[in-house]
Amino acid sequence: MALHLGKIVVGVFIMRILDLFQVYGGIPTTLEGPFKPVTVPLDESFRGNAIDLPDSDPRVQRKVSGFEPEQISVSLSYNYDSVWISWITGEFQIGKSIKPLNPQSIASIVHYGKLRFPMIHKATGESLIYSQLYPFEGLRNYTSGIIHHVRLAALEPNTIYYYRCGDPSIPAMSEIYYFKTMPISTPKSYPSRIAVVGDLGLTYNSSSTIEHLTSNRPDLVLMVGDVCYANLYLTNGTSSDCYSCSFPDTPIHETYQPRWDYWGRFMQPLISKVPIMMVQGNHEIEEQAQNRTFASYTSRFAFPSKESGSSSAFYYSFNTGGIHFIVLGGYVAYNKSDDQYKWLQKDLAKVNREVTPWLIATWHPPWYTTYRAHYREAECMKVAMEDLLYQYGVDIVFNGHVHAYERSNRVYNYTLDPCGPVHIAIGDGGNREKMAITHTDDPGNCPEPSATPDQFMGGFCAYNFTSGSAAGKFCWDRQPEYSAYRETSFGHGILEVKNETHALWTWHRNQDMYNKAGDQIYIVRQPERCLVRPKDFITSLGVLWEQ
Repeated sequence: MALHLGKIVVGVFIMRILDLFQVYGGIPTTLEGPFKPVTVPLDESFRGNAIDLPDSDPRVQRKVSGFEPEQISVSLSYNYDSVWISWITGEFQIGKSIKPLNPQSIASIVHYGKLRFPMIHKATGESLIYSQLYPFEGLRNYTSGIIHHVRLAALEPNTIYYYRCGDPSIPAMSEIYYFKTMPISTPKSYPSRIAVVGDLGLTYNSSSTIEHLTSNRPDLVLMVGDVCYANLYLTNGTSSDCYSCSFPDTPIHETYQPRWDYWGRFMQPLISKVPIMMVQGNHEIEEQAQNRTFASYTSRFAFPSKESGSSSAFYYSFNTGGIHFIVLGGYVAYNKSDDQYKWLQKDLAKVNREVTPWLIATWHPPWYTTYRAHYREAECMKVAMEDLLYQYGVDIVFNGHVHAYERSNRVYNYTLDPCGPVHIAIGDGGNREKMAITHTDDPGNCPEPSATPDQFMGGFCAYNFTSGSAAGKFCWDRQPEYSAYRETSFGHGILEVKNETHALWTWHRNQDMYNKAGDQIYIVRQPERCLVRPKDFITSLGVLWEQ
């Protein structure tokens, strides 16, 4: 009898496994985790150094004349019913004596509609220029072309719109482009594929990344910081990988701003039809005269800041179907008394998980990384904000900064937690800086704590661990249990949210065929177990721990 029951139990177990295989196609799910840490050995033939595209490459050269639009891009507003169209007219100037263009001299107009002809709608917007100035002898100043941002409103969900942008009075209008709006926010509707890429740069490896990414036909691109790496160039256009050697005589770090224009031209074929959402990275700081920073980043892109109740381009939110995205700033004040934290509290409190079940957060420097590069650099941000994100049940966190790929188990406060977010670091887009290879748990690679504070934000919050397997140490002596998978390769990721509880995450390596997955998992929400509200936080934690 016991043997018979045993056979029944085994049979049921096998049937359950077969059911799961049919549903998920053999792809693991987070419900099966936490997983034992995996490190993919470094491919010795892999070239970790990337080579920049030269300014003679036709993909980065100016193809328009006069005040015809170029560097055209689409970005999302807060909801499906509006988007931003951005572009640049006129040529940049660089040199000792520059004369900025007049933004008021060219109109900012978009004609658009659901048909190529006639385009029955018209929207007008705003224009601006920015300058990158250096008050030191021998450095060349820069002033941009005229940057235009126009918001299109009253759009229908999940609909293709055609558009032309420019100034019809000159005439100087673009060709006809198109974009598709996001689905309406419900727990049943989602964009098919969201591409996630970080630390992209403008190299031959970047080109491979974008080719792979484009082949996956994304509906949205999330760019998690470090865009074009203009600050790896001197103002004379000479590239350099050594900051301290390149700027011995000036107390300011130079940048070569035309690299931004090259990047905009290179990306236009993709982002003129697929919306791109930007996250600030440290390479966008770009200090100039009078301590001004982030001038190019905040000028060239449109952000749904005002629409999402934010006063800053560095932090904002938006909806894409049943997903609420929160973009945070790792290089702007984030403590509880600061505006960013107060905005985050308000934004999280407004999220209706019955409408947008998925809550995804993104910022540039990761909190959970096991690579020596940037190890625990953003600890002060983590100390300030992790509790709040955990309380509201953030499902996934995307970061860049570390030039490798790493996916965590569900984690909170360095501890495995079934209700913590999955953290994904994907700063492997292909920039010219070296790839991250060494891990802090490798012998002799644990950095000194004093070497870890963020250079821009300052502060010191990273101390030795007080509990767990790394108690009394600054680093683990083996791959930490929160780290599920790590690999040094160039690539990008695709997120496919299937329904209110299941999302398929796939990481693609550049060296693989387009349809091959390097890392793949279903991220599964458990709202009945893990949706925690602040007023119930302590009670819910007690219940969870008892389970």
